Amino acid sequence: MENQIQAILDRNKKVEADKAWETSLTRKLFIALLTYACAWLWLYMIKQPLAWLTAGVPVLGYLLSTLTLPPLKKYWLKKKHLS
Repeated sequence: MENQIQAILDRNKKVEADKAWETSLTRKLFIALLTYACAWLWLYMIKQPLAWLTAGVPVLGYLLSTLTLPPLKKYWLKKKHLS
């Protein structure tokens, strides 16, 4: 019984760590940086003027989505599961 409880506690720790990573600023900034680098490289390769600036568009979209989705999720959960 004690082993089962410990296994559940260990699993919960892992789930909490995964959730913390999914919502972390580090993860969001890394994805934004990687997105920028890929967009810039592609735009540079096709000789797009102002590639360094244009590459910021998808990054802004991503960052805005990370700001708007949590409140939308909270609203949806409230309406869907607490009504």
